[in-house]
Amino acid sequence: MSWIASLLNNLNYSTILFLMLLESTVIPVPSELVVAPAAYRAATGDLDVLLVILSATIGADIGASINYFVALYVGRPVIYKFANSKWGKMCLLNQKKVEKSESYFDNHGIIATLTGRLVPGIRHLISIPAGLARMNYWKFLLYTSIGAGAWHSILAAMGWYLHTVVGDVSDEELKGIIGQYNHYIVGFILGIVALTICYLLTKSYLKRKKKKSL
Repeated sequence: MSWIASLLNNLNYSTILFLMLLESTVIPVPSELVVAPAAYRAATGDLDVLLVILSATIGADIGASINYFVALYVGRPVIYKFANSKWGKMCLLNQKKVEKSESYFDNHGIIATLTGRLVPGIRHLISIPAGLARMNYWKFLLYTSIGAGAWHSILAAMGWYLHTVVGDVSDEELKGIIGQYNHYIVGFILGIVALTICYLLTKSYLKRKKKKSL
């Protein structure tokens, strides 16, 4: 999609918001190639890093809300039909990916809308099972904002850090460097998600145990 590439090469607060809106629906826009380069530019003084994170998070909230309400009103059969259509495949979507996001939501409950925002392959789809399950929208929006904000903060930190390490480089060189660091970011994020889930499960278990002892 050449128009997306054009937006990626002209990052400002509006394009960041719009691209993260797309990324949170079903359009394949890699957030690491939006937020990290934008934060890199913020380190040079062209942008404000806090506004980069805020713009990205607002965009993610809007995109996730679109998915939520579509799932809420059209239901699972239509979602699956779209995922299996040629349009779904153009968006790198299929029924298996939607089912994977549903399974994650079923296994982790409503907190999945927070932790799921940090999991590659699930991040942009976790709002679909939230809509299908008719989760309270304001709770959904709160968890989505926290999860998306955390993810974008980490990407922004990476972009800012890269500027201190590599200095001024071209956009193409920067994308290559971000790709090299990306697997470290994914591993770090998955570790955070695992620790968060363990904490929440332990907290829930202790709470139930305390109730039984009363």
